[in-house]
Amino acid sequence: MSIRLLLADDQALVRGALAALLALEPDLEVVSELGDGTQVAAAVAEHRVDVALLDIDMPGLDGIEAARAITAGGTGCRSLIVTTFGRPGYLRRALEAGASGFVVKDTPADQLAEAVRTVHAGQRVVDPTLAAETLVSGSNPLTVRERDVLRAAQDGSSVRQIAAALFLSPGTVRNHLSSAIGKTHTANRTEAALAARDHGWL
Repeated sequence: MSIRLLLADDQALVRGALAALLALEPDLEVVSELGDGTQVAAAVAEHRVDVALLDIDMPGLDGIEAARAITAGGTGCRSLIVTTFGRPGYLRRALEAGASGFVVKDTPADQLAEAVRTVHAGQRVVDPTLAAETLVSGSNPLTVRERDVLRAAQDGSSVRQIAAALFLSPGTVRNHLSSAIGKTHTANRTEAALAARDHGWL
């Protein structure tokens, strides 16, 4: 029996290349390709997917949240994050969301195929360099609210706009921003949001 795969990546060229490479393996079958994370959980159930290969940066629902939705769906499908964003914070969040593996996109095709087989067999696969960096970097220092506020600040929204969007008082927003700036060792909220995103904390 072939291992049934779903590929979710918003870049059609990358998605097509991955599908072509994996289709060369006699025991792997790509049964679904998506460019939007919101469709992943439904497609997993519809196509009886064994392993879902997910990019992190996708519209609608990112790969980490898509992995969480797959886990919550209870289909037994396993998730493998395949991304250009090899950041320690992303690895930790992906594993917490129920993903079984995390590899970067420049992984050789034969190693990626083997990673799929390993995940399908119920084991975990993690890029060794990224695993070491994650141990060194420690856990995400930002609280849930600080992450919410920084996400809202990324588009340049004012304190009042952020407060209205998150149903918080302007004073509370300022406190969260100040705390996040301190924890990221940056000078302002724009820099704090960028630093947090670069670390995979958002």
